[in-house]
Amino acid sequence: MATIDDVARAAGVSASTVSYVLSGKRKISGPTRSRVEQAIAELGYRPHAGARALASSRTNVIALMAPLRVGVDVHVIMQFVAGVVTRARDFDHDVLLLTQDDLGGLDRVTSGSMVDALVMMDVEAVDPRVPLLASQRQPAVLIGLPQDPAGLSCVDLDFEAAGRLAVRHLFAAGHRDIALVGSPPQVLDRHTSYAERLLRGFRTQAEASGMSAVVEPCEPTPAGAYRAVDTLLEQAPQTTALVVHNESALPHVLSRLSRHGRRIPDDLAVVAVCPTDVALAQAVPMTSIDLPAEAIGRLAIDMVMARLAGDQPAETRLLAPVLTERASSRVTAP
Repeated sequence: MATIDDVARAAGVSASTVSYVLSGKRKISGPTRSRVEQAIAELGYRPHAGARALASSRTNVIALMAPLRVGVDVHVIMQFVAGVVTRARDFDHDVLLLTQDDLGGLDRVTSGSMVDALVMMDVEAVDPRVPLLASQRQPAVLIGLPQDPAGLSCVDLDFEAAGRLAVRHLFAAGHRDIALVGSPPQVLDRHTSYAERLLRGFRTQAEASGMSAVVEPCEPTPAGAYRAVDTLLEQAPQTTALVVHNESALPHVLSRLSRHGRRIPDDLAVVAVCPTDVALAQAVPMTSIDLPAEAIGRLAIDMVMARLAGDQPAETRLLAPVLTERASSRVTAP
């Protein structure tokens, strides 16, 4: 295995010059830098991670806090993770995945020199992790939007706008009695930010449009979806359109509607808020508002790297929702 001395001999420079090229701590002339970089490539030299961290005060590791709580859709979580990991690789960074939500684990990661920065998911409206992150020296980016970001950067889909967009679409299609089959009760009980924001957008737009709107939380299981549909149709049989914001429950919701003799879209229009692959996987392709999980994960890393470079203040980026009309909704209501 090549050493830094081997690189120095091949490039005709001192070992300290190689170190400066690697760390960027001193300005090195273009020709000299090129010789060193060529020698590194030819010899396949890779600096020892521990030595590199000591030299640069960087670990090239980013922590991703993605707690696997009750009610979360692991399939969607992993889309976020994929975006984070693949984009971090572009910056030659590894990702340390934290799946617990305890403050002790977060404190252990941030109090030492284990990571350069953090990305945190499943953000609550009032999240006890936010003050801890805000007090640390490492920059942090939240995938989500708490009530008070406390000076941290945030990125997410604009879920409140997504709720409004779904209702406007159904209103334009002629529907006046609509319902939301929403997030699991556990997610709502935690006041998870994305769920509350979508619910707020749904309700405010329905009220502004003079529509009758019912909300039914839904467990992410077949039995939970069946209960939600049964309750909804019993309490609001006049409903002509649904917004479904529950990826795990979506296929079971559609199955139960079929058991009740409700044809889609002839008897009931459906708009799903979910990743595109989930919308297209159903028996009837869903009109959907895409959840661009991988894109959000990549953008979170871009924001982290900008903060590490010191050239970007804390900011909030909410991606505008995009609705794609497919077979599950109609131009005019029945």
